[in-house]
Formats: sequence, structure tokens, C-alpha cells
Amino acid sequence: MNQHLSLVSLVVADYDKAIAFFTRALNFELCEDTPLGGGKRWVVVRPRGHSGSGLLLARADGPAQTARIGDQTGGRVFLFLETDDFERDHARMIAAGVRFVRPPRQEAYGVVAVFEDLCGNRSDLIQSVKRG
Repeated sequence: MNQHLSLVSLVVADYDKAIAFFTRALNFELCEDTPLGGGKRWVVVRPRGHSGSGLLLARADGPAQTARIGDQTGGRVFLFLETDDFERDHARMIAAGVRFVRPPRQEAYGVVAVFEDLCGNRSDLIQSVKRG
């Protein structure tokens, strides 16, 4: 059996603001933006140059989904953005206005810092230690 996670749904308030954040602040690429009718769109972003997992940016539909914007995991880290150059990406993200809620720290598994997306969901920027 061959399986993989293709998309993770992220509830957002506004498609265009979410696209701007992920493509400008995080340097993701917009892979798809297809109208579905009734104001809904199929919007997929993923780290630039990678064909693996991506985020489906899903505009909240109704009060229950709206209440989850920015708190999809109850305050825990939601996503782990792996980089091959922590210093480069950390500096670029700060320059783009990304809010880091915890400073970089060295851990046994690598260097990591926690940041928030435009809605308040927390993610780790991480550069793992290369294991031989």
C-alpha cells in the first residue's frame, strides 16, 4: 500500500489575506485557486519547490468554523515547517512581519522557533540535526 498525506485543511477568515500571508511571509507557492461557486474556492499552497503535502486554505463557513480560526489545535503547535537554513528563513520571515512567539532555541533534534500565522495558529520553524 502506498499512502501519503496530500493536504491539511486550515480554516481561515479570508482567502486572499491567507494567500498573501503564506506566499509573501512564508514564501509558499500558490498551487491552485479554483472557484467552486457560492463564494467558495479550492485554494492550495505549499512550500516552494515541493510537490508533497500542502495546505488547503478553507474559508470558515458558519459560526462553529469561525470560532476555530486561529485555534485549530487548542493553542498547541499546529504545523512544523522544516528548513535547510534556519538563519536565512528566520531572518526573512521576521523581515516579512511574521510574529515569533518564542525565540530560537537549540534542542537535541535541532534549532526551533515558534511563530504565529495571520490568524494566530502556532507553527514551528525547525532545522533538524542531520543524523548520520
